[in-house]
Amino acid sequence: MVGYHFGTKTDLVRAVVRRHSEAIERSREAMLARIVDGDDLREWLDCLVRPTFDHLDSLGSPTWYARFGAQVMTDPALREILVDESLGSPVLLRILDGLHACLPELPAAVRRERGDVGRHLLVHVPAERERALAEGAPTTRATWSDAASGLVDVLVGVWLAPVTPAPDH
Repeated sequence: MVGYHFGTKTDLVRAVVRRHSEAIERSREAMLARIVDGDDLREWLDCLVRPTFDHLDSLGSPTWYARFGAQVMTDPALREILVDESLGSPVLLRILDGLHACLPELPAAVRRERGDVGRHLLVHVPAERERALAEGAPTTRATWSDAASGLVDVLVGVWLAPVTPAPDH
């Protein structure tokens, strides 16, 4: 039946990602339109994080989308779907440009490294919260909104951490 409606597994994954991405994208676009000071790193990170957390909150509990995303990101073939869909978003690209503009002194390799760390946190923090809520386990933050604020705090720390010079070899 899945094959009839969606074609391949890849097509099914792409359909699920697109279904959720539309709401997240609209929220990001609205937040982006409200940015006044383009130099506020926290504002850019909030645009990156909060729309996903708000979307997960709107789904009710239990949700599955964050854990779905975490699983897709670990599969090399399916990961490309999620990456392509995300990087195909002009709004997301504007947010990333704004974030990077706040940190012009970061060397390119450090920027890539911190982007990787941030991506892992953006994928796995909501997946872990979603799992805990589904199991009735305690969570660090009471609400999805509070969890988004906590992750933004962490990401500010990641992006503003001192840079250790590479050793000379």
